[in-house]
Amino acid sequence: MRRTLDYPPVWLAGFLGLAWMQDRLLPVGGPGPLVWPGTALAVAGAGLMVWAAVQFPRSRTTIVPHETPRALITTGPYRLSRNPIYLADAMVLAGLILRWGAWPSLILVPLFVAVITRRFIEPEEARLRAGFGPAWQDWAGRVRRWI
Repeated sequence: MRRTLDYPPVWLAGFLGLAWMQDRLLPVGGPGPLVWPGTALAVAGAGLMVWAAVQFPRSRTTIVPHETPRALITTGPYRLSRNPIYLADAMVLAGLILRWGAWPSLILVPLFVAVITRRFIEPEEARLRAGFGPAWQDWAGRVRRWI
């Protein structure tokens, strides 16, 4: 059961649920002038997510974080970030928090980043390092983990 639910979109949904509940149970005055910037951040995150996700079938490798990759993706958004989908998740979370005006929930963004790093990024990097050795080291030396 744990593996069934242990995927980044589930974690994102959980953190979004917490922010939404905070906004409903302990509102702090509404979004005010940050509705549009929050929306823009969330939409940009969704766009980045799609751009990054299409690289997987193009490279004939898996997008599933618990599986072993068959290719090292270094093109598209992977030239700028080793984890553009996780970066996009954080952008969506932050954007919706701003859109909702759920200011206290901004603390969830660094907590989400910490969870994703520990649960997914570190194990994925270990698999990439083991599978692609020097190519991974070269790419990881040029491209930062987040941005």
